[in-house]
Amino acid sequence: MSVLMVSGTGTEIGKTVVTAAVAAVAVASGRSVAVLKPAQTGVAPGEPGDVFEVRRLAGETVTGLELARFPEPLAPDTAARRAGLTPVRPEQIAEAAEKLATEHDLVLVEGAGGLLVRFDDQGATLADAARLLGAPVLVVAPAGLGTLNSTALTSEALRTRGLECLGVVVGSMPAEPDLAARCNLDDLPVAAGAPLLGAVPAGAGALAPAEFRARAASWLTAELGGNRTAD
Repeated sequence: MSVLMVSGTGTEIGKTVVTAAVAAVAVASGRSVAVLKPAQTGVAPGEPGDVFEVRRLAGETVTGLELARFPEPLAPDTAARRAGLTPVRPEQIAEAAEKLATEHDLVLVEGAGGLLVRFDDQGATLADAARLLGAPVLVVAPAGLGTLNSTALTSEALRTRGLECLGVVVGSMPAEPDLAARCNLDDLPVAAGAPLLGAVPAGAGALAPAEFRARAASWLTAELGGNRTAD
């Protein structure tokens, strides 16, 4: 598993923080790590984006690469078109990831929003890049109501494309989860047809980087290099 795609069931659900946690655990185990962000949207030139955040939390030994940046917080295809800029193609994503994989033990490719968000005018998605790479996909999902449906849809989309769903990580688990969130820890693996590989606590991204790195392994199961016991 030298390349791992990280996709969400939607946006603003903790995908970047989960990517940082996986990176931090890998670095702590002595592995060299790179994070690839194919398309960063909604961030102006010079402003820190998701790659910056992953490296801030996981450590500056993590190599970061951003292929394109579009200023408006929209789907990559829409944002590129409105900005008059060239969109990112799946072949570019695969080529960049493969190059990074020759130099690193683990390459994390963080998508934009959900799995089938369009990257270009041909309708290409992160799933197309995963297919070119033959890479498994880690699905990041929210904790509460609605997550079972969106997780099942994402997993089904992966299966119909012949792609592996490595598992699911809850991107932002409340400190005091309600009934739905508690039940979803048992039900998410059923919806996904893949194991629950962790739950990152809400607010983890606001921790001091040293504390984040020290705690990251407790949020992830052994399949992702952590020491958390699956529920």
